[in-house]
Amino acid sequence: MVQPLIRLATADDAPAIAEIYRPIVESTPISFETVAPDADEMRRRIENILGSHPWLVCERDGVVAGYVYASKHRERAAYRWSVDTSVYVDDRFRRRRIGHALYLSLFAVLSAQGYANAFAGITLPSPASVGLHEHVGFTPVGVYRRVGYKLGAWHDVGWWQRSLERPEEEPSSIRGLSEVQQRNEFGALLAAGLAVIRD
Repeated sequence: MVQPLIRLATADDAPAIAEIYRPIVESTPISFETVAPDADEMRRRIENILGSHPWLVCERDGVVAGYVYASKHRERAAYRWSVDTSVYVDDRFRRRRIGHALYLSLFAVLSAQGYANAFAGITLPSPASVGLHEHVGFTPVGVYRRVGYKLGAWHDVGWWQRSLERPEEEPSSIRGLSEVQQRNEFGALLAAGLAVIRD
């Protein structure tokens, strides 16, 4: 068995990522999208996010087993040290701590960029997702009640927050992803979560 790998996503990963995401959109309220994006749309999203934020995939035996990414928390400038995060794992690879591993690697890269806070929105109830997020250090901060209507029902969304680094009185500028990629330790940042993966 080939050792698992966590790496930056590429446009070539779009079909596999779209296939992981498709049943979540079509059959669950976990995502509030109602039409699953195809590979071309997912390719566009990957390329757009990688311009500034990390999008990582975990490979098992050459197969994309899961992915995680960060994006802007809000548009206004004072929010720029905070990000929103999302993680999804292929059903075939659940219970192997791949989501946990992806988050640890994502946090390592985001911290190197200078981000201070990560946020995650979780459609409720979702004990597995809440458990994962709290296990990697997110804490609950509030609930949007009946905020989304999908699959014939209203749904609440809980919000969780995780500090990425100790806030400074005057935070430093955010470092671009391409700048962090040039560092000698970038490979170690990507590998930060590998040790927790189970066979």
